Amino acid sequence: MGNVSSDYKSEAVSLCDAISFIAGKGWAPGTGGNFSVVVSENPLRLLVTKSGIDKQVVTPDGLLLVNRNGKPLEGKAKPSAETLLHTMIARVTGATSILHTHSIWNTVVSSRAQGDVIELSGFEMLKGLTGVKSHLHVEPVPVFANSQDIPALARKVSAKLKRQPKLHGFLLQGHGLYTWGSSVEEARRHVEIFEFLFEAYGRLS
Repeated sequence: MGNVSSDYKSEAVSLCDAISFIAGKGWAPGTGGNFSVVVSENPLRLLVTKSGIDKQVVTPDGLLLVNRNGKPLEGKAKPSAETLLHTMIARVTGATSILHTHSIWNTVVSSRAQGDVIELSGFEMLKGLTGVKSHLHVEPVPVFANSQDIPALARKVSAKLKRQPKLHGFLLQGHGLYTWGSSVEEARRHVEIFEFLFEAYGRLS
């Protein structure tokens, strides 16, 4: 990461710790998933995982500094094509960390979805999502068709997030979960909560 590791050391270490936790749970197998943390709001700058790295052994050297358009600001490594989703989520929601997982259960649930949303309710663990106070809460999780046209996908997701600003995450069908938070720790908790909920929902369906 060159100078980035010293400029944003605490953010890089915090993100790498979260990635290691997630990979250890089996939610980012192989080189799957991508993860980011905002290090500057104006201008918008994020540290994101480089494309193709093994999430089991990620270190700060596996992170890349990008601008609001997802373009690298140093080095020759490439960020994931999905980096545009990270920068869009940061701009629209104000999140400071965005985490994308490829677990078995979020893949199964998103693939089985009938329509463009699933609704999670009746689970005590819903209260792990920021702002949720009751197991009776209904948590809508939008499901978007998977696409390699990331700019077009980012526009669709952006429109949904602007209409429903209280969303905690969304699914890409047959692909995985995106969730976020006001800190890396909050975003990691949201991953853990959603993965529990998807498995419970999937087993009961």
